[in-house]
Amino acid sequence: MRKNFRRAPTQAPTRTYRTNRAITALEVRLLDENNEHVGVVPLEEALQRAQEVESDLVEIEPKAVPPVCKIMDYGKLKYTLEKELRKARARQKKTEVKGLRISLRIGQHDLEVRIAQAKKFLEGNDKVKLEMVLRGRERQHTNLARDIMSQFVKRLEEEGVPANMESPISMQGGRLNVIIGSKKS
Repeated sequence: MRKNFRRAPTQAPTRTYRTNRAITALEVRLLDENNEHVGVVPLEEALQRAQEVESDLVEIEPKAVPPVCKIMDYGKLKYTLEKELRKARARQKKTEVKGLRISLRIGQHDLEVRIAQAKKFLEGNDKVKLEMVLRGRERQHTNLARDIMSQFVKRLEEEGVPANMESPISMQGGRLNVIIGSKKS
């Protein structure tokens, strides 16, 4: 029976804020709902002030001595933090590695088709993993295979695509691999 080992998706660590009765300090430095500095007050007094204005007491700086707490709506704080996180994810650069496979005996037209595909991928800000599988006696001609792969990158540059090999041509088993990315202009 085959077991499935999948990693849980990694997320950025979210900061948790202690609120109201979860705050453990005896005294806190208090900021009121208008962001005015009130001063150092006992925790019970700060909780009472927050309750009077129907808001929460949120510990915004727990490492300070005494911790800094603010009277605010905790739900609104969570919403704004979530919104910022979504905006940050939208601004992230998304690149994929697209695979192209060629052979040692590739024809001229097939090579031109692969170059056109690689050009399209690189213009779309993706990387290209060029792979060549050597079979049987082809394995004796790794130097020819390396030449074909390096000529592939040169032909891309001749087509007007600023391409460079991000990793050297490597051989794993009977496969030659190289990752091609676009040059940063």
